[in-house]
Amino acid sequence: MELLPKSKLPHVETTIFTVMSALADEYQALNLSQGFPDFDPPDELLDRVSFYLNNSYNQYPPMSGVLPLRVSISDKIKIVYGVETDPEREITVTAGATEALYCAITSIVRPNDEVVMFDPCYDSYDPVVSLNGGIPKHLEMRSPDFRIDWDEVSDSISDKTRLIILNTPHNPTGTVLNSSDIESLKQIVAGRKIYIISDEVYEHIIFDKVKHESICRCPELLQRSFVISSFGKTFHATGWKIGYCRAPAELTKEFRKIHQFVNFTVSTPFQMALADYLKWNSEFCEQLGSFYQAKRDYFCSLLSKSRFQVRPSQGTYFQLVDYSNISGELDVTLSKEWTRKLGIASIPISVFYRKQPASPQTLLRFCFAKDDATLEKAGEILCRI
Repeated sequence: MELLPKSKLPHVETTIFTVMSALADEYQALNLSQGFPDFDPPDELLDRVSFYLNNSYNQYPPMSGVLPLRVSISDKIKIVYGVETDPEREITVTAGATEALYCAITSIVRPNDEVVMFDPCYDSYDPVVSLNGGIPKHLEMRSPDFRIDWDEVSDSISDKTRLIILNTPHNPTGTVLNSSDIESLKQIVAGRKIYIISDEVYEHIIFDKVKHESICRCPELLQRSFVISSFGKTFHATGWKIGYCRAPAELTKEFRKIHQFVNFTVSTPFQMALADYLKWNSEFCEQLGSFYQAKRDYFCSLLSKSRFQVRPSQGTYFQLVDYSNISGELDVTLSKEWTRKLGIASIPISVFYRKQPASPQTLLRFCFAKDDATLEKAGEILCRI
């Protein structure tokens, strides 16, 4: 008797991030694949974690998150985006942005609902939609600009469209939405019962004095949106797995129905520490873009004598490089080969598409959230290719 169940996700394999990081470990390669910094969170933040760990803040916090942190998040949203948020009814602290994405999708999507997403897209969106019986509708953003074709979006909308998933600044391409994009989206959803998930985990990592066009800035969209962010990306602490979701009260109510049975809550001392640090160091978020822009510029300068074609990232801590002048090999094959033979790991872009893109991709994604010595070593390797 066959006991193995039929897979709910037959097209899903182990994520490329796990595969490439494992390969980097196996071959002791420089790991610029998975998106994590190789430097620590701010000392003051670590001190606050230690304080709460050693002062009896080690039991379950409230399911929705400790109130001081939700208040600090509400204050930050007000300062940055000028919008009031009720910390009791509109903010939920989650085990990273991935859990928030899962809960938001699950709270909205029903069987046969259509969900619009944009390829190349972060790999957690599609599987969660499928698990909930929804129908992912992948629209392709074409290189080299990776802009959304809003006419195509409009044409794709049907009576079954339930949700549109956005990501800005965008992983893996490093592009950002502008005010024209937001206006186009507003016109498309007006008068329709379509919800929005705005994945904004890199909201503070945006470059060249460009303003982050958060959904929080648009009242017409905010009333139908889940806005998701991540403390791991902001404070160099990806292993803490702490994020949050800002949504209107009625959507938050449904969101929390899922959240309470997925993770229930998040580590108390880390929440308390983040609450303090946000309250005392509001300028940190303002300075983060400049901090990472310097790293982007340095990494790009190190590649200036290479054979790669580089278009500087607009946001996130990822840089795409085009290897078409070097090889005609498939990006997945090449990224694995260079990890094994050259000692540098990257992420191939084609894996972020549900179907193979219209034109062959010769792009690799490198994470530049690294110290200068790591970036210099990466530059040396890449310039030898």
